[in-house]
Amino acid sequence: MEQKIAFIIPCYNESITIEKVVKDCRKAIPEADIYVYDNNSSDHTDEIARRAGAIVCYEHQQGKGNVVRTMFQEIQADCYIMLDGDDTNPPEFAPEMARLVLEEGADMVVGDRLSSTYFQENKRPFHNFGNTLGPRFDQ
Repeated sequence: MEQKIAFIIPCYNESITIEKVVKDCRKAIPEADIYVYDNNSSDHTDEIARRAGAIVCYEHQQGKGNVVRTMFQEIQADCYIMLDGDDTNPPEFAPEMARLVLEEGADMVVGDRLSSTYFQENKRPFHNFGNTLGPRFDQ
C-alpha cells in the first residue's frame, strides 16, 4: 500500500517565492500532494500556487496558528512536511525526512534552517533580524 505524503505550506503574501517553493517540492518528492493554504493574501499568492501545481485551500481567520490547525484538521496523510512559502526551508531534504517517519518510525523530524547558510543566503528585508529575536535552542 502506497503511503501518502503531503507538503503543507501556510502562506500570507508570498507571491514572490511560492512558485519556486511548489516546484522545488514537486522535484523533491514527485508523488507528494502539495497544499498551499492561503491566509488572506492580497498579492495573488493563491493564483500563482495553483498555476505551479499546488492544491490551494484557504483559512480566512488570520494567523499562522489558525492556518496550521486547519491544515492538520483537513488533510489526511501518512507523512506531513510543513515548510514556509517564503523559500527559507529547502525541500531537497524532504525525502530523507519522510523516510525517517515512514520507514524508521520517527514521530516527528524537525529541520533547522538557522545553523546553515540561511543568514548569508536570505536577502529579504527584516527576515534575518526577526530570526535573531527568537530563542535559539541549539546553544
